[in-house]
Amino acid sequence: MPELPEVETVRRGLNNLVRGQKIMSVKLNYQRMIQSDLAEFLSYLPGKEIINIGRRGKYLLFELSEKTLVSHLRMEGKYHLFPTQALPINKHFHAFFELSNGQTLVYQDVRKFGTMELVDNLNLEQFFKTKKLGPEPVASDFLLAPFQDKLIHSQKKIKPFLLEQSLVVGLGNIYVDEALWLAKIHPSELAKNLSSNDVSVLRESIINVLAAGVKRGGSTIRSYKNAFGVAGNMQDYLTVYGKKSQPCPVCGTPIEKYKLAGRGTHFCPTCQKLKKS
Repeated sequence: MPELPEVETVRRGLNNLVRGQKIMSVKLNYQRMIQSDLAEFLSYLPGKEIINIGRRGKYLLFELSEKTLVSHLRMEGKYHLFPTQALPINKHFHAFFELSNGQTLVYQDVRKFGTMELVDNLNLEQFFKTKKLGPEPVASDFLLAPFQDKLIHSQKKIKPFLLEQSLVVGLGNIYVDEALWLAKIHPSELAKNLSSNDVSVLRESIINVLAAGVKRGGSTIRSYKNAFGVAGNMQDYLTVYGKKSQPCPVCGTPIEKYKLAGRGTHFCPTCQKLKKS
């Protein structure tokens, strides 16, 4: 699944490619991805200019005049830009936005898990409140005190808790494993067991890991590519994710992998020990 670095990289690329373009027509080959009123979706978009493309957590925001097209890529969603007169045929192309510059923005999704919906701009803040999204992973938004307060009052294990997006947005399976390794916290540690120092280091680790992912254009583990069709290279800098049986960069102990809340989880058994009860 694209995580924050991948979605942010796609956002930046799409801004360069389609910002300022007017949507001339919309065609859908898979209507079930539309989460808002379908008739309104098809009738509202033609004639609207793409003012900007923003992001909230893992959501892409196509900012229009009175509304925003909110797009979630889920597992394998991606966008392509083709000349309108030379669109390739692909059974996984599900949405087509013909633009005023003679090109068409195409949404591809092999698994069909991605979603799109129109949200009134005045209701956008409330829309994301209903999603229970946490702060963005930057120092000015992701504050230590509320983060610590939520952790010390929770019985949840730290990795699944971080994946919920309510503590901070943007972490998926890759970057949560990386952040926990950097903070030297076991993925199965109970959130309430973390010390004040643990929480402070974890916050910094999350900010730094996600920033590094953005800087390197995201991680291409399976099929992810940016808006220009280029793979990211953060995977070349990962320390534990996908490194089962390889030596920990710090202590040399082989990295182990186990299932936690249904997710493959990588950690160093020496550097990331569970605290005693």
